[in-house]
Amino acid sequence: MKNVEVHYVSRVEGQGAINVEVDQKGRVKRAEFAIFEPARFFEALLKGRKYTEVHELTSRICGICPIAHQMTALRAVENAFGVEVSEQTKELRRLLALSGWIQSHALSVFMLTLPDYMGFDGAISMASEYRELVETALGIKKLGNDIGEVVGGRPIHPVTTVVGGFSRIPSRKDLSSVEKRLEDAREQMLGTVRLMADLDYPDTGLESELVSISNDERYAVNEGYLASNKGLKAEEAEYRGVVEESEVPYSNAKQSRIRGRSTFMVGPLARVVLNHKKLDPLSSSVLKDIELDLSSTDPFMNIRARVVEMVYSIEESLRIIRQLSLDVSERPVPVHVGVPSEGHALTEAPRGLLYHGYRFDGRGRVTFADIVPPTSHNCAHVEDAFRSFVPRVVEKGGNLSFECEKLVRAYDPCISCSVHSVMAA
Repeated sequence: MKNVEVHYVSRVEGQGAINVEVDQKGRVKRAEFAIFEPARFFEALLKGRKYTEVHELTSRICGICPIAHQMTALRAVENAFGVEVSEQTKELRRLLALSGWIQSHALSVFMLTLPDYMGFDGAISMASEYRELVETALGIKKLGNDIGEVVGGRPIHPVTTVVGGFSRIPSRKDLSSVEKRLEDAREQMLGTVRLMADLDYPDTGLESELVSISNDERYAVNEGYLASNKGLKAEEAEYRGVVEESEVPYSNAKQSRIRGRSTFMVGPLARVVLNHKKLDPLSSSVLKDIELDLSSTDPFMNIRARVVEMVYSIEESLRIIRQLSLDVSERPVPVHVGVPSEGHALTEAPRGLLYHGYRFDGRGRVTFADIVPPTSHNCAHVEDAFRSFVPRVVEKGGNLSFECEKLVRAYDPCISCSVHSVMAA
């Protein structure tokens, strides 16, 4: 019998452990992704709060993906009250969301994941031999944060986003200030494609259902319907009829499954596989150059997909900045409250599918809140990946603890987001 006990998974956001038992024949008898981060109770905290406060409070769930929570909360509230925002608001929100993708993907790819494949225990030690690469990663991450500040007022927990629009519209000068830096970041990312393509990625051998939102018009970020590589298609409001959750005694995070089916994976790979036809020409060429097999459902391919999405996020940000005709005098769309209502929204956080659902009373105060972040969607899938991957590692005589940690890092879990344990009834 072999036991894998990683008491604290390194280079991920939050506090989680790995417990895997393997018998003498290399078969997995127990596989646990045990998240011991304390429950956050955000859904209960929202009860009784006014609709104008929801996006502000939910952005505090996480310091890495506050923008994604804001975008999702805003859309859920607006869907509840029938608010249709302007095209300018949609484009600025898209730019804001992409800024979050840029900074998060840069952190994940270069600082958290790449050391596994370059023979280092972290980014600091990797910088001793690859200083320029680490500096490039830090620069691109800062660029993402700075774009978030230009549009959202500050890089973490934006302050200009409000229900119905923005409290302040950035000026043309503000947006143009990051254009040259985006062009430089694009060239820097193109210079890393060969490196990322040539890494020795493991193969879990796991066949998976990949789930993301999809959009008939463009690469889905803030708006779309629920879709999968196995034919799933559902509207935002139908989410709870499709995805069910369960609790396990060893983890503070719930686990998600598609009703009547099984576990599924969300994240960059799912988005690229389902939406690659909506990529711009440059990102499509990167997809080919990085040798990402679109028939793959392997968690390790999330890493290649993140590189594709970094290039896409940069290109799409440049497009928005160059094409958007700004009306700085635009005011938020008014909200009319008077009867009980409910709203749902799905967006794509850097790590994958994010769901918010709310009910409001006739005064616009929350009576029910339901939030399911990407890592909550992926937790059960991580355990399925352990069951498939560990026997392969045993057969090759690999380091079980290291390989299991490396697998978890391929998902880039955001554990603090995942510990939603209470739905406020």
